[in-house]
Amino acid sequence: MLSKQKGKPVQGGSQGGSGGAVDTLVGRQTELLGDVNFKGGLHVDGVVKGKVSAGSDKEAVLSVSESGSIEGDVYVANVIINGSVHGDVHAMGRLTLNSCARVVGNVHYKTMEMASGATVNGQMVHEVESAESTGTVTSFSRTEASRSDSHDIGDTDGSAKNASASSTV
Repeated sequence: MLSKQKGKPVQGGSQGGSGGAVDTLVGRQTELLGDVNFKGGLHVDGVVKGKVSAGSDKEAVLSVSESGSIEGDVYVANVIINGSVHGDVHAMGRLTLNSCARVVGNVHYKTMEMASGATVNGQMVHEVESAESTGTVTSFSRTEASRSDSHDIGDTDGSAKNASASSTV
């Protein structure tokens, strides 16, 4: 599970490998009520009912195991989900949705990896860094996506006159 290696807690074993150090662990039999603010790495095997945030820590990693769940909004730079989140997810670094991930809420991401089987019941909003980012504070703006489909009905012989689809990002 967790082991000490050169003074740093490291996640290993069958946890699913978050790829980072785990500083805080919410155990499988644990239910936290209230907001959670952390730095470094947080791994959730139990239940968190409240907002989860890492403030301005751009290296922070939240991992939610298959048995873990969060009922509240998430504001963490790097998020790995294999359990469930009922709330909006704001990942301004990397968002990974593994095969058992279930998100009920809007997902705001900069970079995302989504495995087959993961589900999102909400909007997926790609956020991009603005050119006006300064120092440690970075502002993000929404990338607007629009889709227009144009289909003309064919002649009486069944052939289509014009069928085209375009997508603009």
